[in-house]
Order: sequence, then C-alpha cells, then structure tokens
Amino acid sequence: MIQHPYEVIVIGSGATGGVAAMTLAEAGARVLVVEAGPMLSAQKALGSEPCNTLRRLEGLSSGKHRVQAQHPGYWKANPLLYANEKKNPYTYPHDQPFIWTQGNQVGGRSLTWGGITLRLSDQDFKAACRDGYGPEWPFKYAELAPHYSALEDRLQVHGHRDGLKQLPDGNFIAPLPFTESEKHFASAVDEALGYPVIHSRGFGPHNPLVDGAWPRSSSPGSTMKMALATGKVEILSNHKAERLLMNPDRCSAKGVLVIDQRDGSRQQLNSKLVVLCASTIQSLRLLLSSEASHQSDGFNDPSGNLGCYLMDHVSTCRFFALPRSKINQVSQADSTANVLSGAGSFFLPFGADLSPKDQSLFLRGYGIWGGIDRFEPPDFLKRIPESATGFLIGHGEVLAARHNKVTLSNVLDRWGIQAPHIDSRWGENEQAMVCHMQSTINEVIKAAGGTMLPLKDLVKLSVLEPLLEGALALRETSPPPGYYVHEVGGAAMGESEECSVLDRWNRLWRCPNVLVVDGACWPTSAWQSPTLTMMAITRRACLEALSSQRG
Repeated sequence: MIQHPYEVIVIGSGATGGVAAMTLAEAGARVLVVEAGPMLSAQKALGSEPCNTLRRLEGLSSGKHRVQAQHPGYWKANPLLYANEKKNPYTYPHDQPFIWTQGNQVGGRSLTWGGITLRLSDQDFKAACRDGYGPEWPFKYAELAPHYSALEDRLQVHGHRDGLKQLPDGNFIAPLPFTESEKHFASAVDEALGYPVIHSRGFGPHNPLVDGAWPRSSSPGSTMKMALATGKVEILSNHKAERLLMNPDRCSAKGVLVIDQRDGSRQQLNSKLVVLCASTIQSLRLLLSSEASHQSDGFNDPSGNLGCYLMDHVSTCRFFALPRSKINQVSQADSTANVLSGAGSFFLPFGADLSPKDQSLFLRGYGIWGGIDRFEPPDFLKRIPESATGFLIGHGEVLAARHNKVTLSNVLDRWGIQAPHIDSRWGENEQAMVCHMQSTINEVIKAAGGTMLPLKDLVKLSVLEPLLEGALALRETSPPPGYYVHEVGGAAMGESEECSVLDRWNRLWRCPNVLVVDGACWPTSAWQSPTLTMMAITRRACLEALSSQRG
C-alpha cells in the first residue's frame, strides 16, 4: 500500500536504483521505488551455513537455479538472492545459450555484486575515434568525472592512485593490502615483463561491526539507506513493472502499469518522471513491451535499434599454484583477514594499452583480475603441498554488433508477460581476444614461478566434483555471454535519434520523461567492471532531469 504522494517512479532497487532514489530525494523530489521482489531482512537475505548449502541443493534439484548456478557467486551467496527461473523464464537459441542472472528483491543484484569499482576513461568513451569501429559515447570522461568522485566519496571505496591513462584514479580511502603471495606475484611480473599489477578498487569484505547489518556494497547498505533517510522515498516491493503507460499524444509517459506478484492484480501508477533501473535485460523487456510495434499506444523508437547491440564481457579463467618457497613469508592475514573481495584482490589493467603487435590481432582491450591466498583450502585438501592457490580471470570488451539482441518471445510468464528472447554470441574479435588473454595469463603465471593447473588438480574436491563436472568456470574455452553478469546495451545513448534509442541525458528521444540509466544505455561495453559507471551515469541523468523540470 502506497502511503505518500510521489513525483518520480524508479523501477528497480539495485545499484542504479539506489543512486537514482538517493540523488532525486536529496534534491527534494518525492520518489516511489518499485521492486519486483520482496523486502527481506538482512539476516534472511544474507543467510548462513549450512542453510545456504541446503538451499543450493534444493535450487538445483528443483530446476529453480539450473542456469544461474553456473556463476561462482551462486556458491558464495545465499541462493535466495537468485530468482526462480521457472517463474521468471527467458529463451535463447538452442545452440547459443545466455546465462542470465536475476536478482528479484529489494537491493537487486547489488546483494550479490563483487564490489569492484573501476572508472572508464576516454580510451573507452571515444574508442571509435581510435579504431573506427562502432558508436562513441555522447560525452567525454570529464563530464562523468564529478559524478564518479561524488559517489566514491559517499561510498568510501578502497583503492590506490596509480596514474594510468587507461584507468583513471578516483577518490579512494587506503587500498586493502596485498597478501604476501600477491606481493611476490606483482614484483616478479613487473621485473620479468614490465606489466603493472595494481590493487583492485572497491569494497572490502562485509564487516557488520563497521558497516551494519547490510554490506556497504549493496544498495540497502549504502545508497538506498541514504535515500530512505531523507524521508522522501517509499519502496513498493513485490510489484513487477509490466510496461509504460503513455499520454494520448504518445510524447510522454503518464506512468507505469505494475503487477502485484502476490495475486497478479494490475495497478496504474502515475508520475511526472520514470527512471528505469531494472537491470539491462529487464529494462529492455519493459521498453520493448511499451514500444509502438508491440503496443498500439506505445512510444516510438525512430532508430529501430531498441533491443539491439547487447554486450557482455568475454572472459576466461585459470587457476594456479605458487610455491611457498617463492614467498618471503606468509602473513597471518593470508588465512584470516584477507578474504577475497572487490578491493581485496588485484588487477593487470591493460585496457587498450597493448603492444602494437598485439593491437593488430583484435580491437579494444581487456583486464585481468586475480587473487592469491584469498580462498585458501586447508592443507589436507591440497594436491600440491606447500603452495598458495591463485586465480586469474581475464575480461574484455565485446564489440557492439546489431545481431546480438533482446526481443520478446512467445513464452509467457505466470502473469502473461512475454519473456525476453536473448540472442547473443561471440564474434571473431572476442575469440581472438580470449586466445590472447589465455596466452598472457600463462605468461604471467610462469613469470611468478607458478604452475597453471585445472582446479581439480589443485584441490581435492571430493563430493563437489560431480556437481562441478560441467561448470563453465572450469572449462578451457570462454563461457557463453551473460556468464560474467556484466550485460550492457540494447538502448544505447547517442547524439542522434536516427542511430540511438536515448539522447545524451538518457532520455527516450520521443518520450523524454523516461530515463534509462542502467546498463541498457551503454553504446559500447569497455573492459572495466561496469557498476560504478552505471551509478555515475544515473546520478548525472537524474540531476539533469530535475534541473530541466524545474528550470
């Protein structure tokens, strides 16, 4: 039951929804946040062992989580935070799977986010100027930099100022320290290859004594909490946004049609401004359902590109053992405080700064994320005694291609809403990039004196081996699109309505009181973890929308 009047509807309560609600409310607007899932207590959302493991087994056996269980985060977080796939269907070509991770609860996927906060640079925003491929972003780095800084100040993220042109520095609190194994790795790789190995940037592990019940990386633990503290925000949970409702002239939206998830009843919510923060594919599903070709009184997309140019990061993962003899000493923190987290890890941030020879092999760039001694199994489970266990994951930019798209399928969910159909595949550029990532990963592991091996040859997995037999993370090839949970694109920003779905302020060209600020608005994918940039775009767009309305 909605208790208070509101001026703005925000669809979604995750990373971008929290920023939208906070930004709008702190500027004086009254906001209604609509969330498809329930409002959980922190205790219920985070769960605990062994209950979380029992939920995983139930999710797998019942078919609720057969796709999402492919993501490593599923085995770390409470599976309650992953949507029931039977109630939230989608389709894809039988030979081109897409791994779609959905989080339907207040906080969305921010509750399962790894917490890495990297800025994009003009190498990313203006990449087409360099290589001539695809669209440019409709703004430069300098325009987004103040919004990055404002969010970093509020969120208090860890990081080190490294002075790299491909990865701009931010406003950081002190970086989390490397483990002793990582110090050796960084020194050896720099000495042998000259590659930079930097502290990762982002959030540390959840510390309830400092952070409170919710992790600071989640919207309930940061931005949404700040939004609610204004007294101008209300959350309508358990309501799924079905489509936009248009005014008679079809030049503006009058509101949103929502469905009560408890009984299927529909309700019209009216508002002056609608901000879509539902996550890339959910926002595309809602927009497609609201567009004139699917809805007789829907908005017009002059570009014809709505749903097209879907992207994700292409990735590859390798594990390795590093002999303890290579490490000067093992700090006590290696097995206690140095838990793997967004800031408790490291990066090789190549971006497009590869050698001229390498740049001729493929367009754009990639980074490699890693950690050593961050998830160390006990000695009796190790197949290589006196070693530290490490991993490296390369993730690279995927080129915008029109044939990678989201459309509406003929499959209906339990409320009669058409499910998304996701058709996305890696091209030759992505395949060449993955080969190069794998070569680089092998090169740096050798430089550090490590041995690259499959995880089953490093750790005795015993009971888990049958469950991990088909795990995508453990395969030699790159996992399919969606696996890295960094999907972006489909409603790109641009300078012209002939070639983009949104204008430079994230407004639908023919329906400017609707903002699309989550990953759907991205023209290109870049290589960095995208969440901080999504949040900065959200802040920029919301402040401009309020300024336009009031000015």
